[in-house]
Amino acid sequence: MPIPILMPALSPTMTEGNVTRWLKKEGDQIKAGQVLAEIETDKATMEVEAVDEGKLLKILIPGGTQGIKVNTPIAVLAGEGEENLSPEAAVAALEKKSSAPSPTSAPASDADALAEIRTEVSSMMNEGGGSKLPSPKAGEEQAKTLAPREGEGRIFVSPLAKRMAEQTGVDLRSVAGSGPQGRIVKADIERAGSGSSRAASPSAIATQGIDARDYADKLGMGYKAFPNSNVRKVIAKRLTEAKQLIPHFYLTIDCEIDALLALRKSINETASAKVSVNDCVIRAVALALRKVPAANASWTDDAILQYQDIDISVAVATPQGLVTPILKKADAKTLVQISAEMKELGLRAREGKLKPQEFQGGGFTISNLGMYGIKEFSAIISPPQSCILAVGAGEPRPVVKNGQLAVATVMTCTLSVDHRAVDGAVGSEFLAAFEPLIENPYSLVV
Repeated sequence: MPIPILMPALSPTMTEGNVTRWLKKEGDQIKAGQVLAEIETDKATMEVEAVDEGKLLKILIPGGTQGIKVNTPIAVLAGEGEENLSPEAAVAALEKKSSAPSPTSAPASDADALAEIRTEVSSMMNEGGGSKLPSPKAGEEQAKTLAPREGEGRIFVSPLAKRMAEQTGVDLRSVAGSGPQGRIVKADIERAGSGSSRAASPSAIATQGIDARDYADKLGMGYKAFPNSNVRKVIAKRLTEAKQLIPHFYLTIDCEIDALLALRKSINETASAKVSVNDCVIRAVALALRKVPAANASWTDDAILQYQDIDISVAVATPQGLVTPILKKADAKTLVQISAEMKELGLRAREGKLKPQEFQGGGFTISNLGMYGIKEFSAIISPPQSCILAVGAGEPRPVVKNGQLAVATVMTCTLSVDHRAVDGAVGSEFLAAFEPLIENPYSLVV
């Protein structure tokens, strides 16, 4: 029996992914462990390895296709003794094997998913000049439904059309389907999006504010559209939710870092690895969390989770969006170890090659914009964490020492805090532990 290759769930939060490119072609012999394709997840672009062995009979989802749901078949391998099976026969065999869905449920079998994606991939291939895939049976088309909403009839809509409706704010209840059995397809959403449905949709206004594209089009404002990666879409969604749902409050301190700069210079003159100010901040945060473990926590309705390990997420800007690789057990690492590990994590983050365990988790985040000359800023908490420290640039400022005016290099740090899990006293205790570690930095190297 042919073996379907499914869109994998490469992170706990992944619901769909993009097939960036295939590294194998139809007809290739595949061995377990070989890299098949690159998949863009909600965090990074990752390589997907084969689990089974066999001949790659058919690639169902071509490279460059976006928004493929997890567990959707993306290719078909030949089973044992089926190397000479035609791609069409392989697909038909999978459909025959799969049981028909119940009339009240959403598509759940391989046949459902195969028929659904063949319709959409066929449309995409036709638009791009490719050959058309075999059309699904009418019975399969009839099974492509959304689960009925309370008080409403079932809505027949393709996944692509559904996704377009969500992105543009089109109300599916107001759209007449032109596809088989009255199914709503891509063209229907495009027509509705250019008309009154899009402009009047309350969901688009409620969730996204003014539709910038619609606004610019109506006013004749020229623009270039750069498609959002999965990473940017997820960042936008989560940070919007974080700002709306998490009760943020902010605590700010000024740290004098002349002694830290002198220590860093001394280390860099003698050590094999170069240490940055950010490496020192990571080490100081880790040691402060060891002293104030209540700041290393997350909120749940049943309990506050206080983490046993000190795993620190560090914000890294990449072409795809903001990524936060994690320095595991940071309190147990030296400055030189932190420096070497962060250089490697930062490089692979920018290349989109982080492993899931390297960016999933973390109990506390650091965001440093000092290298851009930003004096002070407040960061948005990354759920489910409760704290993020925003670090500004060190700059000469007037200070008072022993009653006399002097000049010192000062760095402003602002702690954003989830008041549900970490109250003002705990946040203040953390900064009170952090500040002396920065201003008297020799404790960072002992």
